[in-house]
Amino acid sequence: MTPGAVAIVGLDCVFPGAPDADAYWDLLTRGADATGELPEQRRAGHGFDESVHGGFIEDIATFDNDFFAISPREAAAMDPQQRLLLQCAWRALENSGRSPSALAGSDTGVFVGVMGTEWAQLHMSDYARVTPQLGAGSSSGMTANRISYHLDLKGPSLAVDTACSSSLVAVHLAVNSLLSGECSTAVAGGVNLVLTPALGLVYARMGLAAPDGRCKPFSADADGIGRSDGVGAVVLRRLADARADGQRIYAVIRGTAVNQDGRSNGVTAPNRWSQREVVAAACRRAAITASQVRFVEAHGTGTALGDIIECAALGELHAVQREEPCGIGSVKGNLGHTEGAAGIAGLIKVALALHHRIVPASRFATRENPQLRLAERGLRLLKAPVRLPAEEVFAGVSSFGMGGTNAHAVLATAPREPRTPAPRTGAGPAVGVFTVSANTPEALRRNLAVQADAVARRPRGDAATVCWNSNLVKTGLPYRAAFTARDTAELATALRAAADDERLRAGIADRAVHPPTIGFLFSGQGIQEPGMTSGLYRDCASYRHHLDTADEALAPHLDGSVRDLILDEDPAVHRTGWAQPALFAVGYALFRTLGDLGVEPDAVLGHSVGEFAAAVAAGALGLEDAARLVARRAALMERLPDGGGMLAVRARPDDLVELLADEPRVVVGAVNGPADTVLSGETDGLDRIAAQLHERGIRTRRVRVSHAFHSPLMAPALDRFAEEAAGIDATAPRVPMASTRYGHMLGDRPLDAGYWKEQAARPVLFAEALDDLMAETMPACLVEIGPGPQLVQLAERAGLPSGVRLLLPVPGREATARDFAETVATLYRAGVEPRWQALYEPARRTTECLAPYAFSTEHTFWQTAPRRTDRTPETAGPQPAAATTAATAGPPAEETDPVPDPVLDAVIEAIVEVGEYPPERVGRQTRLYADLGFDSVMIMQLKDRIEHRLPQTEGVTVQQLLPALRSVGSLADFLSEWTSAGART
Repeated sequence: MTPGAVAIVGLDCVFPGAPDADAYWDLLTRGADATGELPEQRRAGHGFDESVHGGFIEDIATFDNDFFAISPREAAAMDPQQRLLLQCAWRALENSGRSPSALAGSDTGVFVGVMGTEWAQLHMSDYARVTPQLGAGSSSGMTANRISYHLDLKGPSLAVDTACSSSLVAVHLAVNSLLSGECSTAVAGGVNLVLTPALGLVYARMGLAAPDGRCKPFSADADGIGRSDGVGAVVLRRLADARADGQRIYAVIRGTAVNQDGRSNGVTAPNRWSQREVVAAACRRAAITASQVRFVEAHGTGTALGDIIECAALGELHAVQREEPCGIGSVKGNLGHTEGAAGIAGLIKVALALHHRIVPASRFATRENPQLRLAERGLRLLKAPVRLPAEEVFAGVSSFGMGGTNAHAVLATAPREPRTPAPRTGAGPAVGVFTVSANTPEALRRNLAVQADAVARRPRGDAATVCWNSNLVKTGLPYRAAFTARDTAELATALRAAADDERLRAGIADRAVHPPTIGFLFSGQGIQEPGMTSGLYRDCASYRHHLDTADEALAPHLDGSVRDLILDEDPAVHRTGWAQPALFAVGYALFRTLGDLGVEPDAVLGHSVGEFAAAVAAGALGLEDAARLVARRAALMERLPDGGGMLAVRARPDDLVELLADEPRVVVGAVNGPADTVLSGETDGLDRIAAQLHERGIRTRRVRVSHAFHSPLMAPALDRFAEEAAGIDATAPRVPMASTRYGHMLGDRPLDAGYWKEQAARPVLFAEALDDLMAETMPACLVEIGPGPQLVQLAERAGLPSGVRLLLPVPGREATARDFAETVATLYRAGVEPRWQALYEPARRTTECLAPYAFSTEHTFWQTAPRRTDRTPETAGPQPAAATTAATAGPPAEETDPVPDPVLDAVIEAIVEVGEYPPERVGRQTRLYADLGFDSVMIMQLKDRIEHRLPQTEGVTVQQLLPALRSVGSLADFLSEWTSAGART
């Protein structure tokens, strides 16, 4: 592996006639012409006449400002180049197989090539209309900074202007930053929009403009430059890192170089010798000779002088003995000259060509310019597509700036990675969880529809790999949906149904504000079944590993394997000597499997024997000690005489006092809820009580146990059990643990021998323990850790707070990995960020490309150039409206409070004015930072406008305001308190 190699792992672009990378490749392979007339939208007020021809992106006014939490006012003031780049960078990062949200806070660098400030020329000349938003929005330096800011990337962030070579120079800087260790991931790109005729006039007056607005590189018909729009970005990583992480690699950058023409025939004239040297330098850094380069994506503007000089420079290197001439071409023949984005347009073309192993034909190649003398220079125009061989292939990309800054990159095909065949388990396709997230409910619906269409276009097959890629890419945003699936047809149907049915979507989608607090409830005896969790053991490698581990820990203390007992569906699992170790093993394996997925408990509670696995989960017992205690407890209890049992009664303990007084050998064994009591004692006494309760219409049920647990009948076994427990290494729980022995949280009390003796002898106070756990830790999710429904049913009858989710990873003996995955899907929707790799076999964890995020196109931001006025800048009061927007897709404001609140009304009015939000967007619960994208400039503007509406707040400082800016309501409350305090004094 080449030490200096950098992998292109993701890309995205928008070019004329090509709204995405797939469309771009299609345009190239068809040899299509993407040039046309300037869109009508850009003509008014921008100085263009009616006959402008070139390569233009049809719609540059739409922008999903809500997605990036940018106010309408700021979005309208932003150069459309900044807006296009933000969305392009997001999609490129997704295309690299990583969620952009996951890179927040990382050292990811951003390098952007941008040429010219036409937006500033249009909008900064009317000094009276200048605002802070317009100042930032017109700065070319902000093109990279916007990406770093909104994605929270902490690596280098810079914009580069070397004229037409800007974006390839940006790639060069990104490569060097990666190789120096300055960043571990880099986004490099370029952008260009034709917003004024100024540069076109410059080309015309220099004799460089094509009369028909088309570039015709290397053609006998070449007569100048046609201007073009474009935006593109690539995601770069060091090759070794990309391969280690299993990322898809489009191509490998083996070497780059940048130089300058120096003093030549003029500052704008190309220099043949410098162009030759920059190509040679890139080849040296790639450790290859020019003769190894199969084709070159040339600068190729279609100017007579430029094409001649470039071909002469390439001929200096390629006119050597070689098997076949080096192919040359230029994408400018398809698009026009994208200027600041020209280098990235060429780089993406070459990366796609190497990835698909086909070099597209070049437009205008059929009438070769004879003055170029291509054949004698070892060069040829590609008149038809060329299929590349299977071995490693090298290609070059050139980009030359008008001022003399030249750049060249040498690329190679990606190394072939060995594919691991999918495991054959005999259980059919593996289950996966497909995730989709978005910033609003409407955006979620839109993206569900896009993913449904994309999945439906795939050949029917295993869905696990597709799901795995969605877990890496489509996560992190607040509105979430998740679907379990085994094949792509099933997945496409589920996605389409959710996209089309609002009620169905409401049932499978949630808004995740922050990670939820999770409580684990460990099942007790009576829920065991022959063969319990055997389906999960078959399907889930993580569960297999942890059940095997628990079996190994129990084996020295048992007369066989508890794992084999379970998998063989042996009815002996109902015997106490096996039931308790089996339940412990299942509980341990389940909580550890969830832990592998990143699902950790914030509090635990165990019912009777379930407390042993709960104690391990809480860090109060080690696995070996817990396994020994459970095995010894089970053995000692099984040796007790028969004749005892337990009876579940739908009644309160107080309702049973008289009956228990007549049966001294029966006691309360467990209090599971307000009307869920379990009696324990001699069988005859339980039968008599059951008969009397039946006459009263009170339901009872015999618990499937062999002895009267948690009753005085346990006494003969407890002293010996305490002796066994005396040597354990007991500590206080590290995770909050509710004790069903005491009916409350344990705090820092260690679980010593005395505790375990009392725990076996005394009643199980599950209801009280659950109440205290809920009060102390307020979990949003309660997950039963056991082989079936036991505790979730009790919790459901306990009158929990609304909104608490009750989850059951294993709903019964027939449960499979799909049931387990459904729980993980629900937790993801609630805000958990799972470690998804534990859900998939390594062979399923391969890279596949998903449809990119579908941004909203409902918001339109466009303004014509203002006329110059002599007014002075406004420092306060309303600013002119600068945008037209469709209905916002942001989080809706709540209904207006029926109680008049003049302070709240004034705050809302001021916020609407500062950001030019639709009034219905702003309500009491709206968050200023997360929902509205407020920054320090907007805060200062807001303070001025509040003081204008509420003069009594004039003494409030910005420092005093800052803590109150959590939401609109918190700000209004603070100002109300301030004004009230002022009135009292």
